[in-house]
Amino acid sequence: MNILLVQTSWLGDTVLSTPVIAGIKSIHPGAELWMLTTALSADLLRADPLLAGIITYDKRGRDSGFSGFARTCRRIRGLNFQRAYSLHKSYRTALLLWYSRIPERIGFENARLAFLYHIRNPRPASEHDVIRNLSILSAQAPAEALNPQLRLFPPDVEDARPPVREFLSHIRDFAILVPGSAWATKMWPWEGYRQVAVRLLERGVPVALLGASAEIPVAEKVARGLDVVNLAGKTNIAEAMLMVSRARLMVCNDSMAMHLASAFQIPTVAIFCSTSPAFGFGPWQNRAIVVQREDLPCKPCGPHGFKRCPNDTQTCMQDLPASRVWEAVDKLLA
Repeated sequence: MNILLVQTSWLGDTVLSTPVIAGIKSIHPGAELWMLTTALSADLLRADPLLAGIITYDKRGRDSGFSGFARTCRRIRGLNFQRAYSLHKSYRTALLLWYSRIPERIGFENARLAFLYHIRNPRPASEHDVIRNLSILSAQAPAEALNPQLRLFPPDVEDARPPVREFLSHIRDFAILVPGSAWATKMWPWEGYRQVAVRLLERGVPVALLGASAEIPVAEKVARGLDVVNLAGKTNIAEAMLMVSRARLMVCNDSMAMHLASAFQIPTVAIFCSTSPAFGFGPWQNRAIVVQREDLPCKPCGPHGFKRCPNDTQTCMQDLPASRVWEAVDKLLA
């Protein structure tokens, strides 16, 4: 049997979907399992030994529009899948699998165009997103019977590019700070991260900064004049996984970095500004301390953050003292 698993959401959502890969293989051990995902998320999954292959769907780039949609349908159809599981709940995903003529399509009850799925499973809103994802298999196995461990496979140090390879060859027991985010309302101010970096250095803990290319400016502000290694914009996703897997500690916003730390069981201080772990996207199975303002009537203002504060106050970000973050760091270091 050829099976397709679909997750074309954000990078962090892909990390939280990885237990489903092992879940499908435990139910269908002889199946050839492929995954349809975004080009960025594909880099998270390429080394997974349970995946026979990955189909990338660049829905906002080269595969955008009807021509890209039709081209992706043809690619899927050509691989002759007998079953598809869709973790993504969009109209586009439902239509994509329908037009691809996969004979058995499994999705969630609350998906858009859910009637296009042959089997529609409930998605328990009150659970962590890992459990919600595993519920796609509830018709065949209850979530508690499946392994909920996140699964990522970083490269070897020798396969990393020089900045990462040289760092990991000489430095141990380091902390990683990730001060950026795709959403402005998820970002704790850089001044706070700088204070945490100073305190870590005073305790003799080496510090590395990670982040995407768009987060280089904020990382440079944190790093300026400090004896830290700034790798923001200098790692690909596989190298970022490698760095996180070797770290002693992570301090980050509610972001993909937090989920990477969970995957590798790295102690984490997770700073939640406008969002909340109550939405089901908090740390998972690792030692972690969430730091947030819990006394604001406007928080959380959404599960994914915003480009700007809806109230134009930034209270959940600006009024979160560095001392609270450092106290959490101290507990994890101890």
